[in-house]
Amino acid sequence: MAEQPIIKKVIKKAAHGHHGGAWKIAYADFVTAMMAFFLLMWLLGTTDEVTKKGISEYFQNPYAVSLNGGEGVGDRTAIIQGGGTDLTAKDVGQVHQGEEMPPSDPKPEDAEKIAEQQEKIQLEELQSKIETMLKANAELAEYRDQIKMQVTPEGLKIQIVDAKNRPMFKLASSHIEDYAQMILHKLAMVINELPNKVSVNGHTDALPFPSNSSGYSNWELSGDRANVARHELTQGGLAEDKILRIVGLASSIPYIADKPNDPMNRRISIIVMNKKTENQILHEGLDVDASQHAIEIPESTSTLLNSEAR
Repeated sequence: MAEQPIIKKVIKKAAHGHHGGAWKIAYADFVTAMMAFFLLMWLLGTTDEVTKKGISEYFQNPYAVSLNGGEGVGDRTAIIQGGGTDLTAKDVGQVHQGEEMPPSDPKPEDAEKIAEQQEKIQLEELQSKIETMLKANAELAEYRDQIKMQVTPEGLKIQIVDAKNRPMFKLASSHIEDYAQMILHKLAMVINELPNKVSVNGHTDALPFPSNSSGYSNWELSGDRANVARHELTQGGLAEDKILRIVGLASSIPYIADKPNDPMNRRISIIVMNKKTENQILHEGLDVDASQHAIEIPESTSTLLNSEAR
């Protein structure tokens, strides 16, 4: 009997394939991206707004700087700012042959103009703040028509005028009414926010002061009222050292010129002075270069009285 062949089955199991280095590449890309992200965050944190704006504009239009000029890559002759004796390597902007280089520092007169513009903006903001306070404050709303404001060559002029049947002071007296006292206290807190010096002027109408043996007139009355207003401003929070002068002008500068007896001519003017006016007052009577301090003559130079009430 023939032997039956033995058949042996061998099952080969496939081994797991080798993973390779693909994950390493992905991980390296991730780490690189994170490093780039944190570097970007650091650069943004240490860059000022002007530079950020320039970078943004560059990516929107790379040729804008080259065409329009300005501080940027497009207006340079080298990526790195140069210096030394090699003039071609300096960051000179778009200066073409035959053109003069612009001055690096502003002229003194230009700096002065910029300072004046900034000061004017501050005074206009103060005016807006007072107007907002008058609208928002219920106590002041009733007297809004009696408070006049205007930015003048001297500074911000705030005038509190008499209304018909509602004067700020007792008749022919420097005794202040309660409502006028309240207005001055409210204004003082806002005016004190600026470092500017202040001038307080008193005005009367053209009606003559009643005859008296002491010779007391509208000049003395306007000066005394201005000094009372100064006192109320300081009581309301205005720093004493911000008061530069107290002036009594009587009826010499009427608010309504064609009606010298109108109640509105009786008023208190508070001038939050700009630097030019302050310098003019501080150098009054001294031998200084007039060209350095020449400005329009303010109304408050007419008469200067003592700063203390009689």
